[in-house]
Amino acid sequence: MTDKPALRAQLKLLREELAARNPDAGETLAEKFPMRLLERYGPEVAGYMAIGSEIDALPLMRKLEKAGAELSLPRVEDDGTMTYRRWSPGEPLERRPFGLSEPCSSAPEVWPTLILTPLLAFDQMGNRLGYGKGHYDRALTRLRSAGRAFACALAYHGQLVDAVPAEDHDQPLDWALTEEGSFPLFMMRNMGAISAAGGRG
Repeated sequence: MTDKPALRAQLKLLREELAARNPDAGETLAEKFPMRLLERYGPEVAGYMAIGSEIDALPLMRKLEKAGAELSLPRVEDDGTMTYRRWSPGEPLERRPFGLSEPCSSAPEVWPTLILTPLLAFDQMGNRLGYGKGHYDRALTRLRSAGRAFACALAYHGQLVDAVPAEDHDQPLDWALTEEGSFPLFMMRNMGAISAAGGRG
């Protein structure tokens, strides 16, 4: 059994080191983002407001908005459900528990189709290690049950690990964008599934 709390603590320290070495990562990722993803999976784009050593998503969000994206941010409601609320850079945000900055409850709820996500680690199969609250997994489950939802991680390349412990309820990533470039994860996942199916023959 993997000790996830210890793993999260270790990977949080790693991300802090990576952030110190790459203070302009948010700008770099905005430059490297493949705009075809917006064309294919937009225009409803969910970003996030970075906390701690998370990569700043604002440069990319501003770039996508100029290209026609309709932006939203996550909000954790009183019942623990994470929804997405309409938001545009410059609009006010509420200070919420755990240091989060979120749209107010009166902002319209939307259902984004391109979701930018922070994380602690990810692997080539699209498994994501978050903070253990399950907010993104439950939100992606809701979005994907209602239609398409393409999850793109914003990460330092050093957060790519050999394997992330995954459970049945975990929602996989489709794409990763790092300071070294971007690449699909669903193809790796599908190749793994094909290989496993072949091995059962």
